Amino acid sequence: MRPVHFELPVVDQARAAAFYERVFGWDIQQWEGAPYWLATTGPDTEAGINGALGQKSEDFSVPMFVIEVPNIDAAMLSVVEAGAAIVHPKSPIPGVGYSAYFTDTEGNRMGLFETDESATIE
Repeated sequence: MRPVHFELPVVDQARAAAFYERVFGWDIQQWEGAPYWLATTGPDTEAGINGALGQKSEDFSVPMFVIEVPNIDAAMLSVVEAGAAIVHPKSPIPGVGYSAYFTDTEGNRMGLFETDESATIE
């Protein structure tokens, strides 16, 4: 299991998108009218991960990684048993899969992601 996505908290998504597009050449597109902008950082044939710009809040104030897991329920149980705390329970991402967030033993917020094998991911 490894990080497959990052999330950056931002105050102004349009301003942040313009910055990352200009400086790094990322392609950033708003996702279905939500305050969540997907960042494609390069071609899938090159090493690296893509991410997103999300609305900065008290609960989301520092960058975080999202780790893909084969079974999100089992992963949630595992992180709790290892001393972490779930801060956002399993939630569906329509047409994509499921996500959940936890705080590790050092206070870092991390995400979990399970792909819905029946979903078409673009």
